[in-house]
Amino acid sequence: MGEWTGAAGEAVSVAGGGGGDGGPTALRIMLGGQLRRMREQAGISRADAGWQIRASESKVSRMELGRVGFKERDVSDLLELYGQADEQERFRLTELARAANNPGWWSRYGDVMPSWFTNYVGLEVAATLIRTYEVMFVPGLLQTEEYARAVVQLGRSYQPQEEVTQRVSLRVNRQQILTRANPARLWVVIDESVLHRPVGGADVLRGQLEHLIKWAQQPNITLQIMPFSSAGAAGAGGAFSILRFPDGDLPDIVYIEHAASALYLDKLEEVDEYAAIMEGLTIAAAPVSATEGLLQQAMARLD
Repeated sequence: MGEWTGAAGEAVSVAGGGGGDGGPTALRIMLGGQLRRMREQAGISRADAGWQIRASESKVSRMELGRVGFKERDVSDLLELYGQADEQERFRLTELARAANNPGWWSRYGDVMPSWFTNYVGLEVAATLIRTYEVMFVPGLLQTEEYARAVVQLGRSYQPQEEVTQRVSLRVNRQQILTRANPARLWVVIDESVLHRPVGGADVLRGQLEHLIKWAQQPNITLQIMPFSSAGAAGAGGAFSILRFPDGDLPDIVYIEHAASALYLDKLEEVDEYAAIMEGLTIAAAPVSATEGLLQQAMARLD
């Protein structure tokens, strides 16, 4: 998931929570969650909090959900209202607000990236574990530049070449989370049909399959293939991803992408349901030890 092959659209829902080692999206969510708990512990309503910072109740709600940036003055005023007297904690939260307002590296792609996908990239950067099920394409985090270009251009020959180049560059740059000093863990289950879908032609697909073999050898990447002979897992429909974060303030998030929007689910019962589906998929898929053989077989059919 996280492919963003559709057109721009509105986010259907953005999850609440916080935490992570990078990305203003996660930092805003984390700070918002901490401010919400402090407000509730102090017994103060959102309306009263809004009055304190010369804003509406809905503005406070958006702040607590991490959907807007934070003015340091507003954070300072809220901490005063909530009775936060610990100077060290006040400094920490103010610094968090400053960091949350810094644009992520992906902000330079804002002209070609819809807002709902911006949210995903910000969360992806902060994740420590990403579990993905894909039925149509190789997941974006594992795509070669040539394969990514072919996916981006599918059915959209009208796109300006500069826009195509920008979208491909974004996808390739996202992969840095897998090779950074503290890399994210990625567990992917790919339907076998993906290995035979000639995206970009035989040469592009062959290069992509070779690329997958190399990725699968990395210690932080687990790759499984769902063979045609398997019925899959009960409840598994389309592609989805589950993101996990290092900070307890941010719950696991399920990301489901549509053609022109995306769903972000963080309710415990929803996440648990998708986690169970993912567990079923990993059991139904071929074992990790069979992955390279299946990739080699797919490559042989291209000769």
